[in-house]
Amino acid sequence: MISVLLADDQLLVRAGFRALLNAEPDIEVVAEAADGLEAVTKAQQTRPDVVLMDIRMPGVDGLEATRRIAADPALTETRVVILTTFELDEYVFEALRTGASGFLVKDTEPVELIRGVRAVAAGDGLLSPSVTRRVIGEFAGGGTGRSATPPATLDQLTDREREVLVLVAEGLSNDEIAARLVISPATAKTHVSRTMIKLGVRDRAQLVVYAYEAGLIRPGWLA
Repeated sequence: MISVLLADDQLLVRAGFRALLNAEPDIEVVAEAADGLEAVTKAQQTRPDVVLMDIRMPGVDGLEATRRIAADPALTETRVVILTTFELDEYVFEALRTGASGFLVKDTEPVELIRGVRAVAAGDGLLSPSVTRRVIGEFAGGGTGRSATPPATLDQLTDREREVLVLVAEGLSNDEIAARLVISPATAKTHVSRTMIKLGVRDRAQLVVYAYEAGLIRPGWLA
């Protein structure tokens, strides 16, 4: 059973998502929150598999709540999915940088919402590679002063792992990486997992952000 925490300041939005998710045999909404502070508290109390987090809420917003959840050692297995009204939103990019595993627009189709929750709970992380890549490409290096110099931790990667990191940043799935490198999907998955461990990131979403901020992929390189 996949446990979900809903964090949104609009009661009707929460009610709609709750009804949709609870109708699935393998998903259960275990808690709700109307602001970021309550979301963090409820996450600590229930330790859900997935938090659906509205980015704009009164008081502590979704961005800060995501940061606190991602930094909590007791919540390492909890994944945050950002709910947003706009795909190209700088706050979404910041949320990805601070630990979110992906994002969904609020008017997404029900089947996509359910698929997204299941994907994140399974550890796949990045929900929509092409759209997430657009967000990162739009805002990475956008005058923030972050350096494109590869961090020292890149030295820990083998040539193959660095190659896999770039392919993940391009939005390729494990099967697509396997086909590109002429290796088995299981081997591709192993390379991705080892790369995440060595770089100390939570999931594929953070691998994409890492690749951009390390200068391995630059905004505008990918269509």
